[in-house]
Amino acid sequence: MLMAELPLAVLMRWRPATSPWDHARWRPEAVSVDRSDASAAVRAVTHDTRLLRGVMLQLYPDEHDGYFENWAAPEPKVFLLWRVDSDEPAIILASVSYAEGTRMLDSGDLADGIGMPADIHAWLGSYLLRHYEPPARGRRNHG
Repeated sequence: MLMAELPLAVLMRWRPATSPWDHARWRPEAVSVDRSDASAAVRAVTHDTRLLRGVMLQLYPDEHDGYFENWAAPEPKVFLLWRVDSDEPAIILASVSYAEGTRMLDSGDLADGIGMPADIHAWLGSYLLRHYEPPARGRRNHG
């Protein structure tokens, strides 16, 4: 069950090859809350930059532990799963769950963790205060 969502904008930048063994590619560079009007363009384009707008960050109860783990981390991230269609980048999924981010990064697909901006971190913290209950700390059985 969807609990909350936040529209994001993702800045993608074309990076040329840096060595003969590297290849040129799109890379996510920054993420922010998308505060644009819904009628605004989907993408702002320059020759080497794309602003992908309207990416939805959705929160679900089965990822609460992962959200908390990422939120409490020294360097929280917004995890992005993305692809390139017809030489243009597209975001498939955005997540702030550490567990889901790990699955993305381990998948072998195009995925990155981008530093979480303070306003997204605050939004996630507010969500966690309302909806997250840490696992109960039980007594250990030393039987």
